[in-house]
Amino acid sequence: MRLRSLSFIVLASAGLAFGAGLAPGAGFAQTPPPASAPAALSDRLPVPDAPAPRTSKAWLVMDYETGQILAGENVDAIVEPASITKVMTSYVIAAEIAAGKIHRNDPVRMSEHAWREGGAGTDGSYSGFEVNKTAPLEQMEIGMVVQSGNDAAIALAEHVAGSEQAFAQLMNAYAKQIGMTRSHFVNPHGLTAEGHVTTARDLALLGRALIRNFPDAYAYNKIKEFTVGPITQPNRNLLLWRDPSVDGIKTGHTSAAGYCLMASAKRGDQRLITVVMGDSSENQRAVDSLALLNWGFRFYETHRVYEANKPLATPKVWKGENNAVRVGVATPLLVTAQRGRYAQMKASMELPRSLTAPIAKGQKLGTVKVTLDGKVIAQAPLVALDAVEEGGFFKRLWHDLLMWWEN
Repeated sequence: MRLRSLSFIVLASAGLAFGAGLAPGAGFAQTPPPASAPAALSDRLPVPDAPAPRTSKAWLVMDYETGQILAGENVDAIVEPASITKVMTSYVIAAEIAAGKIHRNDPVRMSEHAWREGGAGTDGSYSGFEVNKTAPLEQMEIGMVVQSGNDAAIALAEHVAGSEQAFAQLMNAYAKQIGMTRSHFVNPHGLTAEGHVTTARDLALLGRALIRNFPDAYAYNKIKEFTVGPITQPNRNLLLWRDPSVDGIKTGHTSAAGYCLMASAKRGDQRLITVVMGDSSENQRAVDSLALLNWGFRFYETHRVYEANKPLATPKVWKGENNAVRVGVATPLLVTAQRGRYAQMKASMELPRSLTAPIAKGQKLGTVKVTLDGKVIAQAPLVALDAVEEGGFFKRLWHDLLMWWEN
């Protein structure tokens, strides 16, 4: 994903004329990109429909950088998360480690409750850690992630919060922070339980948050197999063997949820996330997910158009110690669009006709928008990159006169 600058069309907000000293293109720190070669014939064609999984209950493909959903069906439908729940468990553990409340080398006990509810004697997946013995937290977590161990998930929940119920409260609190508005968790492993629900959109947001906030914890998801005692088990994500760009995330299956897979892959500078819920088989969820990844990488690309805290304009300021202020975006401005159409994007900046001191650093002064085919595909607030204090009495008086004269 390269940094690429778009030339600006400068507009005035609220239908006002340009302010004094601010003309179209004035003060821009970034130069327009060189002229592009004529667009290839294929770039003028519409993007074909995504290869929709035929048997899944819900699915989507999301661009990681922007969070934009490129395609999907039933993305907000309530579904059971099955063992993809363990991604939320990993997120909570990573967040609690970051807060200094627990540590990766903590001894975690495989309690009798965890062993009976999630161990080898159950119908679900298990890690194989011995009952009433301890293992380092990191090893227990890898057993949960790679082997999808329900017993390890319960033991970790008990270590972090004292009980599964208390841990579920943490899960829901962190889910709210992430923006998972339609999810509710009641256990750390994902076995069917009343009220234990999510959506494809929420799961994609969770995967994005784990990758962004806790890359070390996310890295466990690409481990292909893990051994506990005499038992070696493979990661159930078949895509780890089928495509080297795939490095996660998590599978899930129950009779009620069907076969589920949240996958992520990085090719070059671009990363995509897919979610397939309720598919018909272990193989089919992998086939469907890879088809969505290939489609997304083939037809879409993401550009980092403007970096954070870089001046995009220097409009004039009245009555200030300084006569101008640098404006830019506080966070990088990213756009995701059809491949080959970058040259057809247009950027516009909306600012008031005049700016008057004092202006605080970080104060919102306007908006920058990127459009394609007349539709806004990205926008961000324009903020002051520097503070401008109020000028002295005589300067303010002089500027009052100038402002009256120009108006």
